[in-house]
Amino acid sequence: MTASRELPPAEVRDALDRAAELLGEADALLVCAGAGMGVDSGLPDFRGDTGFWRAYPPYARLGLSFVELADPAHFGTDPALAWGFYGHRLALYRETVPHAGFGILRRWGARLPAGMWVFTSNVDGQFQRAGIAEVAEVHGSIHHLQCVRPCTSDIWSAQGVDVAVDQESMRAREPLPRCPRCGSLARPNILMFGDWNWVGLRTERATRACMSWLDGHFAGGGDARLAVIELGAGTAVPTVRRLAESVAGSRLIRVNPVEAGVRAGGGVSLPLGALTALTELDARLP
Repeated sequence: MTASRELPPAEVRDALDRAAELLGEADALLVCAGAGMGVDSGLPDFRGDTGFWRAYPPYARLGLSFVELADPAHFGTDPALAWGFYGHRLALYRETVPHAGFGILRRWGARLPAGMWVFTSNVDGQFQRAGIAEVAEVHGSIHHLQCVRPCTSDIWSAQGVDVAVDQESMRAREPLPRCPRCGSLARPNILMFGDWNWVGLRTERATRACMSWLDGHFAGGGDARLAVIELGAGTAVPTVRRLAESVAGSRLIRVNPVEAGVRAGGGVSLPLGALTALTELDARLP
C-alpha cells in the first residue's frame, strides 16, 4: 500500500480488515455483481433517469427513459429505435476495457481450492473479457442474439455483427441484424422489461451450473467455507442482492458506495466503489 494513497476512514479500514479475514479463510468465492461493477471501467451509470440521460443526451431530448427504451415491443414497432439503443451499447461494451478489479477477482478465484463463480445482472460481458469463465448472467448478454419472434430457441454469438447508429437521433441504420433461420429481425438475448419472448436457455444452463457448484461444495453442512462478495448491486432490481444474502449468511461482503447497509450480523458493509474496495482488500491478503 503506497504512502501517497489516501486511506479510508477508520471505520471503513476496520470493515476492510474484517472482509479480508473472510476472504482469507474462504475455500471458495461467489461474486454477486450489479451495474456498479462496471462504473470504474467507464461504463455509464443508469441509476435513475438523470443518470441515464447524462449518458445519453439524445434520449433526454426525446424524453425517453431507460425503462421505456428497454421495452422489447420496440423491436416490432420501431426497430431502428430499438437497435439504436442496443447497437450503441453493444459497441460501447466491446470497446470498454475491464478495470483492474476484474483481474484481482480472477487471481483470487484461481488460487482458491474450490474456485469461484460469478452471478451477475450485467449484460456487458466484462467478466468474460477479463478471463473469468464461470459466469451466470441472470439477465442474459448483449453479446448473444436471438430471433425476435422467436422462431427457434437458438441463441447465437453477436461476434461480427455491427450496427451503425446515428449519434444525433440514436436510431440504427439498415441493415439490422436478422435471424439466420427465418429472416425476421434479431434482437439481443437480454431479458427486457415485460419480456415474454426472451430465450433464457443459455442463462438457465449457467445458473444451474452455479447452483450445482454451490450445492456440491456447501450444502448439507459441508466443511468448505464460502465467502460472498457483492459488488455494485442496488435495491432497484434486487435479484443479485437476494441471492447474495440467501447464500452468504454472515459471510457477506457488501460493496456499494450508496447502498452498502447489511442486516445486523449479516456481514460486512463497505461503502466504496468496486475498484477501490477490491484494491484495498487485495492489499490485505497474502
